[in-house]
Order: sequence, then structure tokens, then C-alpha cells
Amino acid sequence: MTGRRRLVLAFPGALTTRTGGYVYDRRLAVALEARGWAVRRLSLPAGFPFPSGQELAASAAALAALPDGASVLVDGLAFGAMPEIAARESGRLDLVALVHHPLCLETGLAPAQAAALAASERRALAHARSVVVTSPRTATALEELFAVPPRRIRVALPGTDPAPAARGSGGPGCRMVCVATVTPRKGHVLLVEALAGLADLDWELLCAGSMRRDPATAQTLAAAVATHGLEGRVHLLGEIDEAAVGALYDRADLCVSASLHEGYGMALAEALARGLPIVAAAGGAVADTVPAEAGLLVPPGDVPALRAALRRFLDEPGLAARLRIGALAARTRLPRWSDTAAAVEAALLDGRA
Repeated sequence: MTGRRRLVLAFPGALTTRTGGYVYDRRLAVALEARGWAVRRLSLPAGFPFPSGQELAASAAALAALPDGASVLVDGLAFGAMPEIAARESGRLDLVALVHHPLCLETGLAPAQAAALAASERRALAHARSVVVTSPRTATALEELFAVPPRRIRVALPGTDPAPAARGSGGPGCRMVCVATVTPRKGHVLLVEALAGLADLDWELLCAGSMRRDPATAQTLAAAVATHGLEGRVHLLGEIDEAAVGALYDRADLCVSASLHEGYGMALAEALARGLPIVAAAGGAVADTVPAEAGLLVPPGDVPALRAALRRFLDEPGLAARLRIGALAARTRLPRWSDTAAAVEAALLDGRA
């Protein structure tokens, strides 16, 4: 690997974790290698963004062991929670932060937790030479929340693989899919509440996403399905592999999301890549990811608005077909992972001595 540019990609826990942020990290590493980089994957302790003292010490030791001048891209899930380490290493390492969305905007945090994370991330980001974000909305959030100068921020949209157009369920009803880990921010319970008011229409919902990341939320979701008598219509599949997710999209008619905030919305982009229409909450960057001609967007947290949008899709003559046409057009404009790697490479090289 002599002569190749070298990068250390640091992240908490396992890179195989099935969330959008980890998919981004994983695919970015491969795409950078295709551009000639030698990428070392460095796994930090899994407890971020609330690490124990022992986990912080282990993370500090891992970064301290890197050679002087090393380029290190640190996932924001860890970077924002290690301000002291960032301060100590910033004069020795070339530190670049990768922020999927601000830590303090995670749903379900106590006010004190959110305030602590905001203060921590502000301090940490002050020690990053550059900050890579996954959408223009996140760039704006970093400027407003943490006073990160725009000149230090680089946008690198997630890539999306080309995929065959979805064949759909074949009817007569509508098969909806929701691909998201079951956590408070993803709003699954809100989606179930919206669908509970549409019992007169013919639909089913398949939810793919881990039920183990937040057991309390998963239990609340299962209880909501039972309370509304939707066990035969709402199917909680748990975590499934990439091939199974692809098959799920292929036999779907609509992609749905009630997420309260997204740094980009990779699952929605994957649905668009298959020409699937979308009904979603417009939290965070979703409105940038889903064009108006391909979906119906509603305010985040607004169950009546989400129910009305779903009823429109299911009931309004011609609407589903029009949105399908819009989604098929949008799929041609989605960035690829090679585009993501090129943008991150620019951030890694810009301003280096």
C-alpha cells in the first residue's frame, strides 16, 4: 500500500450494525478504497454517545496509538461525545468529524441529556479540522446549534445503489413498507396510530428493523398494534438482511415513514431507487431527499396529517400512479457511493498541510 493515501475510519461498536449511519460508514470505506485510499477500520467501544469512563479511556488509548499526522475520520456518534480527547489529539492528528445528525436531536432524550450532548458536541467539533455532513439541512443545523463555520463543513450525500423498479404487490390492496430500527425517533407508534383510523381501507404494513436496540419502544409498538386490533395487518419483521430488504421493497406499493428527524433518509432514497412512492413525515432533511412529485410529506409528529396523507394515497383516483411516475423519475437523480467518496475525499484533502 506504499504511496496510497491512508485514512483511519473510527466508529463505535460494530461496522456491520444495520442502521443508516453504519451503512454510510461501511459503504464509504469501500468507495474510498476504490479511489485508491488505504482505509483502516478502527472500532471504538460501543457505548457512545453515552460512554462509560472506561470506554472513554479505551477510546483515548486507541487514538493515542495512531501515528502523528494520521488522517482520522471519526463518526459523529463517538466524536460528539469525546471533546476532551478531540482537544488533546487535534494538534497531533488530522481530525475530521462525520456527522449524520446532531446527537442532541435524538428523540427521547431527557432535557438534561440533550443539553449535555449539545454542549459536548459543540466543544468537540471546535477541534475538527473539517466536518463532513450527510445533507445541507445538517450543515445548517451545525452552523445554528454549534457555530461551526460554513467553510469547515462539507456535504457528502449518501449514495444509493441502482435497483430494478419494484414490481409491487399485485393488489388488490396496498402493501406498505417501513424500513427503520425501532427507536423513539423513528415514530413507529405514530404510524400505527395513523393507520388505525384507516381500517375501512385495504392495506397492510410490513416493518423491517431491529426490535432490540430499544426494547421499551419495541414493547410499546407491539402493544399499540394489539390495542388497535391490527395484528393481522401490521407485521413487525425485526431486523432482516440486505437481500430480504430488497425483496420487501420489490413487492411493495408504498414506502412510509413517521420519523421525527432524519439527517438524510437513506431508507427513503432506497425506496426511490426502486420507483416507490413515499408518504412520510418531513423531519430534518426528508424534504430534500423526497421530491414533491414522488411523495406526500407531512409535519413530523402530526398523526391526523399523516392519516390524511395515507388516505389520499389509498383513496384518491390516479394519485398513486402519478407519484409512482415521479419516483421513477427521481431514481435517476440519486447520488452514487462514488459521488459520496469524491465529496469526502475533498474534505479530507482540503486544507491539509
